[in-house]
Amino acid sequence: MSVTEQNETLRVISERHAVKKYEKGVVMPEADLNAILTAASEAPSSWNLQHWRFLVIESEADKAKLLPIAYGQNQVVDSCVTIAVLGDLEANRNTFIYDQAVEAGTLPAGVRDALVGQINAAYQSPQIARDEAIRNASFASQNIMLAARSLGYDTCPMGGYNPQQLIETFNIPERFIPTLLITVGKAAEPARPSGRFPLSELVVKGSF
Repeated sequence: MSVTEQNETLRVISERHAVKKYEKGVVMPEADLNAILTAASEAPSSWNLQHWRFLVIESEADKAKLLPIAYGQNQVVDSCVTIAVLGDLEANRNTFIYDQAVEAGTLPAGVRDALVGQINAAYQSPQIARDEAIRNASFASQNIMLAARSLGYDTCPMGGYNPQQLIETFNIPERFIPTLLITVGKAAEPARPSGRFPLSELVVKGSF
């Protein structure tokens, strides 16, 4: 038995593939959806600012609105839910998390002040704000896909959609930028096989 087969986490990672065809009419229990979203919220983030919001699209009416935004890709209609992962362009406003830590006695006030100053200085740059929003939302996105696979669901990350139409149709505030759509459901067909480069092509030890 291989190391991957012996280790549950590695097995789940190995089993995750992008599924584009889903069983229609499958209803995801709220407990499963909440478990997936909780796993997403537990992703790491720069400065612990938690640069993400999750727009859950699950009603038939909302799926119908999403379909043209996703260029007619039926997976957004047939899957249980589609989760739009949004990045927070104003995550520097989330520094109240440090106030809570100071009150709990787990963070010195001086450290809080230094961190807040560092963050606000960095967020003077719109490019940094955008990069951090996308980078950290990506961490949450991977957690969504792995948590879903561990619960027996399949997923597909989607970059093929119109972000401006998504913003307008679902009233997304200017503070948040769409980064990815992730469909979640039960596969009607297996994912297409996808090759992977060998580690010898990917890994450089020490220096190029």
